[in-house]
Amino acid sequence: MTEETITLITGANRGMGFELALELGQKGQRIIIGARNVKKGQAAVEKLAGQGVSAALVQLDVTDQASIAAAVKQLKQDCGRLDILINNACAAFGSRTKPSKVSQDTLHQNMSINYFGLIAVTQAMLPLLRKSASAKIINISSMMGSMTAALTPGSEVYKASVVGYQAAKSAANMFTIQLAKELQQEKAMISVNAIDPGMVATTFGGVPAFVSKQMGGKPVAEGVARTVALALAPDNATTATFSNTQGVVGW
Repeated sequence: MTEETITLITGANRGMGFELALELGQKGQRIIIGARNVKKGQAAVEKLAGQGVSAALVQLDVTDQASIAAAVKQLKQDCGRLDILINNACAAFGSRTKPSKVSQDTLHQNMSINYFGLIAVTQAMLPLLRKSASAKIINISSMMGSMTAALTPGSEVYKASVVGYQAAKSAANMFTIQLAKELQQEKAMISVNAIDPGMVATTFGGVPAFVSKQMGGKPVAEGVARTVALALAPDNATTATFSNTQGVVGW
């Protein structure tokens, strides 16, 4: 009998995180919903149950070390290990603010969730991931953090300027690379990859989903497609990559 895959998804009570929980749960993975707000997280668990997916909830605020520690303790007691960590929780602050005008507060807000939070959760969960026979860390990044795309005239993000968010995603990409290399050198059975979901029609960025759709946002199922494929891949040979549904994304 094949052992079940235990998957923790941060920020999974809505948007892409919820869709990942739904699709991976429907494929038989044991889903743990990580949500900052317990009430909203429980509502997501109940909604998943209505669609045939049994999921558990762990309160998890990626910017709060006490919350992270409590989540690790709960997962250790309830699961004993972790097979997949999907760092999906993110936020963007300071849209359309010029780099010469962006405030330190805005930069710190972006870094807190998208970079420091991602690292804090990953480091805390590594002992549980090491207990897996073959574990995966999947960081939801963005082409907005691609320096290659930012310098390529005509690219979909060439004219974008959300410097705090972009810098945080670029930094998270570097963490992805360096952690992947470290684990490879250790011969640990843990892969680390970054995914670009593209612009997705969700409430991310503080606008209604229909507005995102009008601006060109793709359906949520398309946005999570590459992450789902990587999470379901039977082997774990792919590591230190940045990709989307079209293929490799330039760092």
